[in-house]
Amino acid sequence: MKKVSIIDVAKQAGVSVSTVSLVLRQKGKISDATIARVQAAIRQLGYVHNVAAANLRASTSNLIGLILRDFSDSFSIKVMASIVQELEAQGYMVFLGQPQDEQAHLERCLLSFKQQGVAGVIYLASDAARPQLPALIRQCPLPLVAVSQSLLEEECNLVMRDNRQAAGLATRYLIERGHRSIGYIGGRQDSLIRQQRLLGFHGMLAQHGIACKEESAPACSDDTRAASQATRRLLEQNNTTTALLCHSPDAMIGCINGIHQVGRTIGKDVFLTQQVALIGFEDMLHVNLTSPSFTYVSSASEETGRQAAALMLRQLKEPALQTQRITLSGQLVSRESA
Repeated sequence: MKKVSIIDVAKQAGVSVSTVSLVLRQKGKISDATIARVQAAIRQLGYVHNVAAANLRASTSNLIGLILRDFSDSFSIKVMASIVQELEAQGYMVFLGQPQDEQAHLERCLLSFKQQGVAGVIYLASDAARPQLPALIRQCPLPLVAVSQSLLEEECNLVMRDNRQAAGLATRYLIERGHRSIGYIGGRQDSLIRQQRLLGFHGMLAQHGIACKEESAPACSDDTRAASQATRRLLEQNNTTTALLCHSPDAMIGCINGIHQVGRTIGKDVFLTQQVALIGFEDMLHVNLTSPSFTYVSSASEETGRQAAALMLRQLKEPALQTQRITLSGQLVSRESA
């Protein structure tokens, strides 16, 4: 079959080739009737617009490079989905890279982006123990937006979660419901996310005149077994503990196991001393399939993706745009566990 060209579309619609081009690029002042005729011709002939070729001719690109290193992180996956949805709605496509390290693999990823002619790069930071971006990302000459779950010490366009606000919000919620002995389970000692949340946790306790005990916030590796053991030790050493903040989905699952091991149950009634209230920091659907459903502070992942995409698009339209840092607060979703 003969390949349908823009000339064929113009003849079918009874307009000039330049008019078809303007309709395809959504440029110029074209009447609704003319647009309808061109679109009808495109459908009848089965014409496929070669966006890449058009971009090459115009020295522009509708490709955005997206780097995601950790596919096991639910927050990053949700942010990625939101970014893709937002960019595609604006006529852009995402070119995904997953480098296995920050040296050779990342260098090849950025080279591939360059070869594909991406217009900008969105980087989903994955190292919660380091406040800097990889050197190759810092040196990237393209418009750049970084997305992070923790505070980065970088002069770059950044969208990040407010971990301190999230932990403070969760702690205040528990205090207002009568809890006075509250713990924090999980997160490695060097985790910046943990450190920022502990600032919010301890700060809110201090605001209400509640003593901050170091042993009430045990650090542990990011797995369910470690969180279970930490929970069990905490509850055995301090049986007055009635509520726990859970650092991650794995910590939440581990907490459930540790609570059951010491013969206590999950629930929000502070007056039933065998119950322990639980609050997480993102919606954990695989946990919420069970009863009780779990209270959590939202991770604002969808909004994070929307903000990152919007910031990238603003940079492309305004190259001289001043560097921006966007911090997103979470909202508490009250359910049965607290």
